[in-house]
Amino acid sequence: MVRILTDSTCDIPPQRQKELDIEVVPLSVHFGPETYQDGVDLTNQEFYAKLRQAETLPTTSQVNPEEFARRFQAHLDQGNEVVGLFIASQLSGTCQSAAIARDMVDGEGIYVLDSTTVTFGLGLMVETACILRDRGLGAREIYEELERLTRRLRFYAVAETLKYLKMGGRISAATAMVGGMLGITPILNIRDGVVEAAGKSRGRKAAYQWMEKRIADEPVDTSLPVSFGHSDQPAVMAECEAYFLERIPGMQIVEGDIGSVVGTHIGPGAVGIAYFTKE
Repeated sequence: MVRILTDSTCDIPPQRQKELDIEVVPLSVHFGPETYQDGVDLTNQEFYAKLRQAETLPTTSQVNPEEFARRFQAHLDQGNEVVGLFIASQLSGTCQSAAIARDMVDGEGIYVLDSTTVTFGLGLMVETACILRDRGLGAREIYEELERLTRRLRFYAVAETLKYLKMGGRISAATAMVGGMLGITPILNIRDGVVEAAGKSRGRKAAYQWMEKRIADEPVDTSLPVSFGHSDQPAVMAECEAYFLERIPGMQIVEGDIGSVVGTHIGPGAVGIAYFTKE
């Protein structure tokens, strides 16, 4: 049997995790001396409530190799193969920990993939892995197909506020102040594991229009799922979905709930889309 394993930055809601029959390994979130397991003893709603009150940003820590080794060995003992998809290696050492753990257990039959993305982009990769698994592909075949798909993955998100980007040192206080006065928020892109400000907009509708133009240049492959995500604003995600459904008929939509790792920097109210381009 092929098992799909990922980390909590996939931001796939708990009920959907059960439906997909996947294993999710939590990262840790630290608010000062308080430590929580992401998605286990700290829900996203609880996280954003604490974030709104925080004077300094929380920190996160990767999964250690020993934890992955324990889980990998349990699957090997049951005769399973494992495909593991993890947060971009440029954003966390979690994927490296998984690779170390694979070698610790002499893990033939364990395939570790750097997704090159995070949050609902990683969730999209996991959803696709499950489709391939359910078609009966073996672990190596799934891994090789996903590796090819990383090159066609696109991710765009718009932040509601510059506050948390400023707190995290991603932008200067002056930029945040001017941007806030003008109602400007950045549109973020993740490509090959690198997060960058790809554009800017005044308001969400303008951001959707900006994304629409980018998507027109690199059209959506509607034979594969398209992922939408939000940070503590499901109504905003529904609005974003409706906008793009009018313009891209036939999308198979999956949804993500942006958690603590990305939420720490982008804050509440963000929304975005992740998809695979046509070949």
